[in-house]
Amino acid sequence: MAGITPINPMMPGLNMVPAPVSQDVPVVKEIIHCKSCTLFPPNPNLPPPATRERPPGCKTVFVGGLPENATEQLIMEVFGQCGDITAIRKSKKNFCHIRFAEEPTVDKALFLSGYRIRLGSSTDKKDTGRLHVDFAQARDDLYEWECRQRMLAREERHRRKMEEDRLRPPSPPPIVHYSEHECSQLGDKIKDDGKFPDAVRVLLTWLERGEVNRRNANNFYSMIQSSNSHIRRLIGEKSQHEKEMEEAKDKFKSALAGIVAQFEQIVSVFQAASKQKAWDHFSKAQRKNLDMWRKQAEEIRNMHNEQLMGIRREEEMEMSDDDMEDVPDSKDSEDSGVSQAEALKEENDSLRCQLDAYRNEVELLKQEQGKNQPVRSEEDSTHSQQLSFLQQALQGMQKQLLKMRDELKQREVELEKSLQDKQQLKSQVQNLKEGLQKLQSTHTMKLEMSKSGDGGSEESNNQTTEARLSAVVSCSQEKRGPTEKNPASPIHSEREALLVGIISTFLHVHPFGASIEYICSYLQRLDTKINPGEVEALLSRLPCTFRQELTGVGASLEKRWNFCGFEGIKST
Repeated sequence: MAGITPINPMMPGLNMVPAPVSQDVPVVKEIIHCKSCTLFPPNPNLPPPATRERPPGCKTVFVGGLPENATEQLIMEVFGQCGDITAIRKSKKNFCHIRFAEEPTVDKALFLSGYRIRLGSSTDKKDTGRLHVDFAQARDDLYEWECRQRMLAREERHRRKMEEDRLRPPSPPPIVHYSEHECSQLGDKIKDDGKFPDAVRVLLTWLERGEVNRRNANNFYSMIQSSNSHIRRLIGEKSQHEKEMEEAKDKFKSALAGIVAQFEQIVSVFQAASKQKAWDHFSKAQRKNLDMWRKQAEEIRNMHNEQLMGIRREEEMEMSDDDMEDVPDSKDSEDSGVSQAEALKEENDSLRCQLDAYRNEVELLKQEQGKNQPVRSEEDSTHSQQLSFLQQALQGMQKQLLKMRDELKQREVELEKSLQDKQQLKSQVQNLKEGLQKLQSTHTMKLEMSKSGDGGSEESNNQTTEARLSAVVSCSQEKRGPTEKNPASPIHSEREALLVGIISTFLHVHPFGASIEYICSYLQRLDTKINPGEVEALLSRLPCTFRQELTGVGASLEKRWNFCGFEGIKST
């Protein structure tokens, strides 16, 4: 036969045709020779053999039309070429069931459907037959297929769960319940900068749960105080980050300015190349490229220039805002003195309101004591002590108010004197300026008149200027003299005196003392500009009036200030 011989799909070594076979490409079936039999292909013009619907997971085929003298060895020889066979169930009649190890081999076995089989060279009817291969239903195949489907479903669920767990945000760890041991550990964690966020979350949960009672209130207060101490650290970190951001902005600005400068140089190169004496020597294609490059460079240069100008505009706006904020600080001393007097009046009014409030509290306490007679003697003593403390505080506050009124009047008188002195100094400075101008004019006139008398005129001018300057210095020293003679006192202003009065009244109501944060939180209700450092420095300058003590044990250790003015007045 001329040409290329067609490939036999059942030829040993080719391992059958891959299934399924495409319907468009016709498959050429040829004679298949085996050791003990021969397979003849069916007529290609006949329609393909009919098959039933394929069961899920089918590995078993039905083979009918076998010769009567066919054996299991013959069946193994013919269908063993399709794939591994796990079992053969042969019937006494001319059919059998073959179970393969894999599903794709079933399609290869169906390829043999329609072949005529002949044992050896015998033409006996018992040695011939026409094969019919079809899908067969088997419980084992269905069971294995269901097991495999369940396994795939489990894998899919597991994969989906893993994906959901990966995409789901992590849940926060559970919060432990309150106990003395956990409270002591949490107090140490709050003081640690690294463990502070987790510890604050636990403290917040305890407070929201309502774990606070009278027994553990001191522990909670110490933990809250420790958390408050982190504010300075956070402010420092914020300022450091702002500084780094400013440095990064400056670096970016300098780099952008360098880039813009280089773009300017490139654009100038293109402009120089576009001039007539150089432009005529380029070819048409080169000129086209030069035009395109020049336009691109100018666009990029303009874009970077706009960005740099925007940054500079923002900086100018920030500087203008800073100038507007600095304007009130650069006022004259007259406005500052008036504002100080107004502030002292407002503080005086607030102190009066506080005095009225304390009087009302004292009256309420007296009424309650008169109505409800307490049974226990300890409570009687505490109420009487509180009343005595409040009465003493009221008396002290009244005395301080009188003193502060006198100081306010003195301040107003001093303010008027300082204003008058300021006006006098301004007039003297003006006179000095006029005298200097006259001296300069006379000096220039003498220089023009003659050069010989130059040395004598200069000496006379210097003497007159020195005399006037010494007069001004003496006047200023005379005015500063009485202020320097005053003895130095720990209270520098009327504001500090008001603070001392308010703090002493506040500490009278708290006989066991209070921390500097508690005192400042009360004072900041009256004036938000009060600084804890300023208050603590003021208290430390008055050792006979205020005393600092350490209270508590371990984690609850804190510093408290007490009022000791009644004891200090005896010693002073």
